[in-house]
Amino acid sequence: MTDIDELIRALDRADSADSLTEAVKALAQTRSVKAIPHLMQVLSFNNPGAAVAAVDGLIQIGVEAVPYLLSQLDRHNYTARAWAIRALAGIGDPRGLVTLLGASTADFSVSVRRASARGLGLLKWYWFPPQLREIAQLEVLEALLFVLEQDEEWVVRYSAVTGLEAFLPHYPPATARVQACWQHLLLHDPVPAVRARIAYAQQNLLTPPAIQPEPLTATIDWEEILARLSARKRQERLRPSDPANYRQLAKTIVCQDL
Repeated sequence: MTDIDELIRALDRADSADSLTEAVKALAQTRSVKAIPHLMQVLSFNNPGAAVAAVDGLIQIGVEAVPYLLSQLDRHNYTARAWAIRALAGIGDPRGLVTLLGASTADFSVSVRRASARGLGLLKWYWFPPQLREIAQLEVLEALLFVLEQDEEWVVRYSAVTGLEAFLPHYPPATARVQACWQHLLLHDPVPAVRARIAYAQQNLLTPPAIQPEPLTATIDWEEILARLSARKRQERLRPSDPANYRQLAKTIVCQDL
């Protein structure tokens, strides 16, 4: 029996919240593809500490976990879906783009919309080919501004500010539009925490962090991503101006993706 098999057995034997968390941490540290389904299973447990450790492990495994995350996102267990979205966002793989777009604008779970809005700012844009990058960035910009201006939950709007702060250094042409939106919300958003987060983002963007590219090790089907974006765009053209109706339309998109 290999060491990872023993760690998986230890996870199955865990009989308390603390022992489960420790078992997940040990399994996550292996960064083994074999651990992915077991870490995914933990996301549905009612144990935030273990879920955080599982998310960290999936992020450390990286691109190998993405297909499993995309195929196994649970549409019924909202908590598990939120944790899975966090893992997908933390990896930043382009294959998560359309899922994050739909979930941030449409999912009926606040925690899922919150994680997705933040995650859109974490995509690794240097992995995108030039012909797809700008199209995708425009979609992300529109989604985050929609969330910031329309979402009724302040924690989701707060996460949209976080996402935009991370996104702007990768797409400077959006700066003027985002700053204008922020200035308006500094005067009109009813929640002090959102206004404070906007001010903090504006301060941070005065000295943007250096972007350190990483090599792309996964094989990406760019044509498929572009096709999914095009399909999303075609459906958006049919939407009426009512944001509630757009959310219903986008919910259909995200259910297809999840």
